[in-house]
Amino acid sequence: MVHEQIDTIDALMAHYVAGSLPEPARVLVQSHLEMKPDNRSLVNSLELLAGEALENAPEAAIADRDGRLAAIFSSASPVPAPRTVARPENALFPQALRALLGFEAEDVPWRRRLPGFKEYSLDMDGCEVSLMWIRPGRALPAHTHKGMELILILDGAFNDERGRFGPGDISIADETVDHRPVAEKDRPCIAFAVSDGPVKLTGSFRQMIGDLIG
Repeated sequence: MVHEQIDTIDALMAHYVAGSLPEPARVLVQSHLEMKPDNRSLVNSLELLAGEALENAPEAAIADRDGRLAAIFSSASPVPAPRTVARPENALFPQALRALLGFEAEDVPWRRRLPGFKEYSLDMDGCEVSLMWIRPGRALPAHTHKGMELILILDGAFNDERGRFGPGDISIADETVDHRPVAEKDRPCIAFAVSDGPVKLTGSFRQMIGDLIG
């Protein structure tokens, strides 16, 4: 997803400010900020630090500056009009996510993957992007990751070995995280996930079979 390891929300936000995240991950962070606007203060602080760093950086001379600028602008493709999606009342999806997908929660073309687990997935910008629906009380098989996985909780919640993740929270997992997410019992857990590698099932054979059949 990125060359440097992202293991904390602060690191994820720093990559967001730097513009180094692939588009699906950028949308995931933007959606998080829509759901938890109080966290915008961290992004504002990082943007301020980045601006100060640019101001203090030594100037570098550019040979034939005017010629290079003219070449850039003459070869630039027209910027397409921004994609707009009307926001339904009481919409579940944040605006950034709805703009990326082009539909709302009730229109997701879900596919049943396991009993009590539905998913809609696609490949985008080198990442696997998916929406997940987990039945209340459903445990997903224990697993770790051959890469990085970001999960934004849209509705409901799940618990794993690290704690509780509720609406607006982001779970960050890589090969150092071995977890078994369990949806809370009061409502389905709906989440948006972005990953750049497959999962690897772990746990005992007996537990794995039980989790697979739900």
